[in-house]
Amino acid sequence: MIIWLNGAFGVGKTTTARHLTTLLPDSRLLDTEQVGYMLRHVLGRPARDFQEFPPWRGLVVETARQVLDHVGGTLVVPQTVLEKPYWREIRTGLVQAGIPLRHFVLHADHNTLVERIQNDTDPESIGARGRRLDHLHDYDEALLWLRGEAELIDTTGIPPAAVAKLVMTTVRHQGASTMRENVHPGFLGSSPRSARNPR
Repeated sequence: MIIWLNGAFGVGKTTTARHLTTLLPDSRLLDTEQVGYMLRHVLGRPARDFQEFPPWRGLVVETARQVLDHVGGTLVVPQTVLEKPYWREIRTGLVQAGIPLRHFVLHADHNTLVERIQNDTDPESIGARGRRLDHLHDYDEALLWLRGEAELIDTTGIPPAAVAKLVMTTVRHQGASTMRENVHPGFLGSSPRSARNPR
């Protein structure tokens, strides 16, 4: 299974994902940005974001499939995807691969997001501070379609550890994908799961 944590840059996806992997047995964090960094070495810098590269979307799906076939369990993916066609492509690929998917959006109000971005002292986060602030408008616009594609969790005033527990409780209570009704029925079950390593 894949638990995808979406949301604005700086909302706390990666921190929440790390907490979640300590709560869920047999779970691992899959950083799909590493796929994008690899593609930059091959294809050069994109105009705006490595998600523009079609190979990124395909490789994210294939990487997840290969890892789950190898080790099974659950992959937690903290990755912002604000372009609806990109998300639909990834989601369709995962469903066609027979991978159960739970898609969450970690939400916070605008002022909280700005505060979290400005107070993040991680060296890598400090370097990306300007870009994260610039993307807040993109997130506001994407929220219109994300509400129909994911389960929204308002993290305003809630620490990442508590958010992780909420995600875990929701997943355990409701099970695998609740978004499958939004996928064309022909996509479901098109690829059998690995009997060797159940996902």
